[in-house]
Amino acid sequence: MSRPLLSLVAVCSFLIVSSAWADPVHVACVGDSITYGTGAAKGWDYPSQLQRMLGPGYEVRNFGVGGATLLRHGTKPYEKQSAFKAALDYKADIAILLLGANDTTPHNWAPHGAEFEGDYRWLVGQLQGSNPALKLFVCRPDWVAGAGRYHINEPVIEQQIPIIDRVASSMNLSEIDMHAPLEGHPEDFFDTVHPNNAGAALMAKAAYKAITGNDFQGPYVTPPGPTPAPSPAPASPAPSPAEAH
Repeated sequence: MSRPLLSLVAVCSFLIVSSAWADPVHVACVGDSITYGTGAAKGWDYPSQLQRMLGPGYEVRNFGVGGATLLRHGTKPYEKQSAFKAALDYKADIAILLLGANDTTPHNWAPHGAEFEGDYRWLVGQLQGSNPALKLFVCRPDWVAGAGRYHINEPVIEQQIPIIDRVASSMNLSEIDMHAPLEGHPEDFFDTVHPNNAGAALMAKAAYKAITGNDFQGPYVTPPGPTPAPSPAPASPAPSPAEAH
């Protein structure tokens, strides 16, 4: 074999090995119990489904916290949860911010709704500070079916959407519409608030398209073994500081 050919083989081999050992793109999913996966079976929350759609070139981590609010004076501010520090320490390449559902409850929105935009901008700034090269997607919150549950409601979600749109536009952020794919599809919910496996798949597909620029064509690998039933969400609609929705 000639020396030029040997050199070409060596370069190609190096590129293949380097590609195989390259660090995956780190994706942080920041949110409440909808992100965490309440209502979906284990391994079927939207971050887990997004991981399978994106494949081994990406590492998707779930930083969802049940009951978390975006509002800094809400009943369970995300900024005070350990997952928030973990998300910052992760120094993700891509972050998906999906909060707002728990902020719709009367004991959050009535006294603090006027603070929502300022608090949203603050949280965006904190996430951006973790990695100057971060690609941040903010999300229109999921549709709430019917009258909702746990005092989480669609009318306030509809008030939040233009606020989030304004934040995205003014801060030059990309946006994922998690509302439209689920709107009008109560069959894709476990309890009118939390998407089930099918609903979480719609969310994952929306995130996949935002990240890659392409529609997901599938198929993708499903978790091994039978699909377990989801853990039931809290049944009582009575408000409390720890209502995990």
